[in-house]
Amino acid sequence: QVQLVESGGGLVQAGGSLRLSCVASGIAFSIYDMNWYRQAPGKQRELVAGITSGGSIYYADFVKGRFTISRDNAKNTEYLQMNSLKPEDTAVYYCNAFRTRLDQYWGKGTLVTVSS
Repeated sequence: QVQLVESGGGLVQAGGSLRLSCVASGIAFSIYDMNWYRQAPGKQRELVAGITSGGSIYYADFVKGRFTISRDNAKNTEYLQMNSLKPEDTAVYYCNAFRTRLDQYWGKGTLVTVSS
């Protein structure tokens, strides 16, 4: 059974930092591209950052210079270090493991709330 479990969300003041983690089980973690998405209330889910199985990294423009994605294949874990948080970063953050459109998995999400 595949599980992706996010942790690290919470309430933080604007300008603060959080580190999200996503632990995967039931998949060959190292061969999956790993992504972080977020969904704010009333908005569509959007891609925040991704790291491929080969280590290539992508950031959405709205987080460049503030967020850092990484992965530890030995621990089946991906991370999202979030610095200089803004109120508009408030959202549920989801972990995604992707190989193909039909071979991908999602976590249940972790809530990040940034107060002004």
